Amino acid sequence: MSTTASPATPPPPPGLRDFYENPAVPVASGPSRSLRQARMLARALGPAGASGPRTVLDIGCGDGTAAATAAPLLRGHRLIGVDWSQDALTRARTRLPYAVRGELGGGGLPFASGSADAVLFSEVLEHLVDPDAALDEIRRVLRPGGHLMLSTPNLAAWYNRALLLAGVQPVFSEVSLRSVHGRPGAEVVGHLRLYTARALREFVAASGFTVVTLEGAPFHGVPRVLRPLDRLACGAPSLASILLLHARRT
Repeated sequence: MSTTASPATPPPPPGLRDFYENPAVPVASGPSRSLRQARMLARALGPAGASGPRTVLDIGCGDGTAAATAAPLLRGHRLIGVDWSQDALTRARTRLPYAVRGELGGGGLPFASGSADAVLFSEVLEHLVDPDAALDEIRRVLRPGGHLMLSTPNLAAWYNRALLLAGVQPVFSEVSLRSVHGRPGAEVVGHLRLYTARALREFVAASGFTVVTLEGAPFHGVPRVLRPLDRLACGAPSLASILLLHARRT
């Protein structure tokens, strides 16, 4: 009988949940996008007057930065942060009065059907394995006519078109959760899906929403010398770095 010890079984690689629970993974995006999205939502909801406060869920709130940016524009409304990462929620609770744990898969969000007037869904869609189920759950918690404010990176951003022509992996796309390969940048953020403006419109409409408007926003990671051009591209959402979509539940 051989006395040679069998090699130890290597531990399994970290899954998506482990990846997002890692405090080193970024959970906030640029302030310009957050402010533009907050203004869109404030215009859609209007002031909290005779109709009383509206309930706004920031689903995938991360560290609460986006909701905190929106809060001064949504005075009188009830803003609730939702995330599946306990680390992110710990940080969000320093910025928001309400932040609860919840996720779009599994048992669903901890809210009754039709209980929300609006949903902020900022830089989340690109991280999801099942975006169809996510929009189904968002549609469930929204009241009829409720607002969805969604933002996601644009696969067809002006610089990505040039990078693809040069045979370079587009910005925002990732081939690994461990390191960056074949594209500019060094930060792994866990993007699984990317959308063009046309694809995003069609996807949201097919999920039971009516698209109201689609706008563009700049990306904070663009080199400083190119930022004026990035801001200019916002005038044509199909070329912008970030897509900001406002839709209503049908």
